[in-house]
Amino acid sequence: MKNIFSTRPAAAASAGAESDLGAWQGDARAVVDAVLPSIDNGRFAVKCVAGERVTVRAHCFTDGHDVLRVQLCWRAQEQSEFREVPMKPLGNDVWEAGFSPPSAGRYVYTVVAWVDPFESWRHEMSRRVDLADVRVAAQVGALEIAAAGARAEGDDRVTLQRWATELDATAANPGTDVAALKALALDDEYAVLARRHPDRRHAVRHTVELPLVADRERARFSTWYELFPRSAGTQPGVHGTFKDVEARLPAIAEMGFDVLYFPPIHPIGRIQRKGPNNSLEAGPGDVGSPWAIGAEEGGHKSILPELGTEEDFRRLLARAAEHGLEIAMDIAFQCAPDHPYVKAHPDWFRWRPDGTVQYAENPPKKYQDIYPFNFECEGWRALWAELKSVIDHWIGQGVRIFRVDNPHTKAFPFWEWVIGEVKRKHPDAIFLAEAFTRPKVMHRLAKLGFSQSYTYFTWRNTKEELQEYFTELSTEPGIDYFRPNVWPNTPDILHEQLQSGETAVFMSRLVLAATLAANYGIYGPAYELREHLPRSPGSEEYLDSEKYQLRHWNHDDPASLAPFIARVNRIRRENPALQSDRTLRFLHIDNPQLMAYAKSSADGANVVVTVVNLDPHNVQEGWVGLEPASVGVNPPSRAFQMHDLLSGQRFLWQGDWHYVRLDPRSVPAHIFVVRRRHGDERGFDYFL
Repeated sequence: MKNIFSTRPAAAASAGAESDLGAWQGDARAVVDAVLPSIDNGRFAVKCVAGERVTVRAHCFTDGHDVLRVQLCWRAQEQSEFREVPMKPLGNDVWEAGFSPPSAGRYVYTVVAWVDPFESWRHEMSRRVDLADVRVAAQVGALEIAAAGARAEGDDRVTLQRWATELDATAANPGTDVAALKALALDDEYAVLARRHPDRRHAVRHTVELPLVADRERARFSTWYELFPRSAGTQPGVHGTFKDVEARLPAIAEMGFDVLYFPPIHPIGRIQRKGPNNSLEAGPGDVGSPWAIGAEEGGHKSILPELGTEEDFRRLLARAAEHGLEIAMDIAFQCAPDHPYVKAHPDWFRWRPDGTVQYAENPPKKYQDIYPFNFECEGWRALWAELKSVIDHWIGQGVRIFRVDNPHTKAFPFWEWVIGEVKRKHPDAIFLAEAFTRPKVMHRLAKLGFSQSYTYFTWRNTKEELQEYFTELSTEPGIDYFRPNVWPNTPDILHEQLQSGETAVFMSRLVLAATLAANYGIYGPAYELREHLPRSPGSEEYLDSEKYQLRHWNHDDPASLAPFIARVNRIRRENPALQSDRTLRFLHIDNPQLMAYAKSSADGANVVVTVVNLDPHNVQEGWVGLEPASVGVNPPSRAFQMHDLLSGQRFLWQGDWHYVRLDPRSVPAHIFVVRRRHGDERGFDYFL
């Protein structure tokens, strides 16, 4: 369809200045005051998932009592014509409609409104009772119907013109009955035809076409497992390879993960190489930090020879896909001192007066083995192009998911440009921002285009902290663009709560991550094997960290949490309620050591209630407030079943308050799915 509506911008005019009246649109009576969701008035794109409904609300009204028509208009960015969806009034001049982007890509949407003469007449006609008023109103309506017929073609034109003629003649007939005349005028089937051909000459469109990015489902729901390939070897002290990782794929898939994330897999610098536990002295056998990228073997487009070849890497990608896994690569835009870029492009770095390059610092931490890029250098255009070519290279190898290291230390315009360019050609690409920084900076990165974002979950441990933070993450406006990906641990972060090594802590933190957020991940095998020793008292760094040395892991440890992790991840896969963040709501519970919350699927059919004991030492009990109607149980007096998917136990709940008891020595959490009572023709009750 043609874009037939105009923006009709408002214009200011000086009082009494008749010459300025030409700038005003006196016939444009509709007002489109706001369209939501909107991120900074359309400066940044709203995020969604292809195939899912995007709900749009608009604040639209007009003067007087005439009837307004409002349409939601949307199109793919590369298309010129809009598709339209009628918006329905919700009350208080708020209108709502939705659309479902069919595939990943960029879209725009807006709203158009107009005062509809036909609907206004029809509304007034329904209120008329006096015969004389009804006759006159019918004649007015005949004119509106005839005008609609003139805008129509084919059978619609013929029918509308016939209706207009009949209505006019009936109104002029002295013997016409009021009821019969009103019935003809308000005929519903004829009205449908007239609505197809509205008078939109005075339509008003919202001043902004709002952008929307539709991603594939994995941007909304994913389960990450981080693994150092070099520690995948089968013998202590032997460097692991991609082929060794292949052997680990079945176990990782069995645990229920769908994204396998590697730290950088590139050649590691030898100059200023770090030794064990971040020491400044590296011995001849020390492997260094993977984030110190680049050596004589190559840089960001090369593979560390000890891991294998590009052919080995492509084979690993294919084998991972066979197990339902995608490989996520680390994009760390920084260099070791012996990276080829340092010699070829010295202008891309900051040089100090003593002739050395400024290395990376995050006081008190120092990274002498890492040179950051200077995004303010004169050759920034060449730098941008080269960094984009790194992403393009790995996309060419088959990678579509990238975890980006410290994006908040690089120029914001670069990320907006490079992500936009990459996703324009590869809309299925996913970018995770690893930015533990100030809230506004994290939100800005999400607005710029990052598909997912790290969070403060690691440092949110009390009930109050968790409820406040996740309420923020699951409500507007952040929910429209910021997709949290929560991690209980990372190679950089061993929170003091995990340093106790207590199984209940590891289990409860995993349940919280997996059920509070649709995207979560763990750094393993450290997590399932409950690695918990810090480098020093008060430190959040691991002792003997894999960042600086090879590790050998006992995957057959009978105390491994792998079976528990597998059960939790299976629950996530089987329950749509846990695959989105929008429906999270916290429930009242009368014990500060217990936290309870619910999530539901978009259609309300699947409801999951999670209760977690935050005390790893003691049994905790309490009463959870859960109204039956809020989980689809009607009438509210009816009993319903709560099926604990962790233990397999089933409990019958009734009313608004429900008793729970959790012993951290067994399982410190319930993950309940609500089973509603049904009956069959033989009188048996069952729960679904």
